[in-house]
Amino acid sequence: MIKQEQVYSGELPVGEKLLIKKNVLQNGTSSKRVCIVTGTHGDELEGQYVAFKLNQIIKEHLDFLDGTVEIYPALNPLGIDSITRGIPNFDIDMNRIFPGSMSGSMTEVAARYIVDDLSGADVVIDIHSSNIFLREVPQVRINVNLSATLVPLAKFLNMDFIWVHEAATVLEATLAHSLNIIGTKTLVVEMGVGMRINHDMCNNLIDGIFYMLKDLGMWKGPTVESVRDPVVSVGEEVSFINAEKSGVFITESQVNTMVKKGDRVGQIVSSLTGDVLQDVLAPVDGLMFTLRAYPIVYEGSLLARIHRFNKEGE
Repeated sequence: MIKQEQVYSGELPVGEKLLIKKNVLQNGTSSKRVCIVTGTHGDELEGQYVAFKLNQIIKEHLDFLDGTVEIYPALNPLGIDSITRGIPNFDIDMNRIFPGSMSGSMTEVAARYIVDDLSGADVVIDIHSSNIFLREVPQVRINVNLSATLVPLAKFLNMDFIWVHEAATVLEATLAHSLNIIGTKTLVVEMGVGMRINHDMCNNLIDGIFYMLKDLGMWKGPTVESVRDPVVSVGEEVSFINAEKSGVFITESQVNTMVKKGDRVGQIVSSLTGDVLQDVLAPVDGLMFTLRAYPIVYEGSLLARIHRFNKEGE
């Protein structure tokens, strides 16, 4: 069975509607259910490719599926249509209003419908890209309080990196936090850079999703024989590099590379005077999993994140 279902519909000005839909792919007798969610931010497009390919592959080989896969390609369809990170006209980041409220604004009501619709799934995979400013290694971000449950699941997804973070990655008002606290296991995937699609990164995630489905007993078709063994970063193992000067960040460094303490990551320069304002040096030995993509920076701008392999940085 393949069918589209409406998750939420709300009236907009000039006779238009906010319409959130999902595609339901179901076969076999298993009651297991996995949900793929994306499009919360309109400038994050990696998930659009993943949703397309998953729909295409499962539709062509529905007999391999035993259970239900639900694909939500656009939780913020207005944002995707307008290439806007938040919800246009409301000036709201959708991933800061969950779990929503049936007595709130239209966007809060939509958030409530989304949480209720996803509730009870065996696994939810919430796919994000980075913003336009940063390039990210394909990674899963997990709140430290949920690491014992979610890290084993995250290792199926064929990602390069798992960041077990104490707070900022899974804020209280995000979809992932709202679902995890009611017992619906939710993994947050982040990769690439905003407003772009990296096919290789997406295809690796797709391989990982089918690998997970096979482990859950939901997919009887071929999968990759093995998935990546990700670096798992916990607690204080991440070092941040921030700009000390405002200017243009020039770098030939690449994300997902090893650096040593003192290596030059890049330079902040003045296009007016031709001066180098700051040599940006790696403060520790480790894996650079985040790197600035947008070159204009201001004092305090995040330039890079490095997973360090020794806490002292020696």
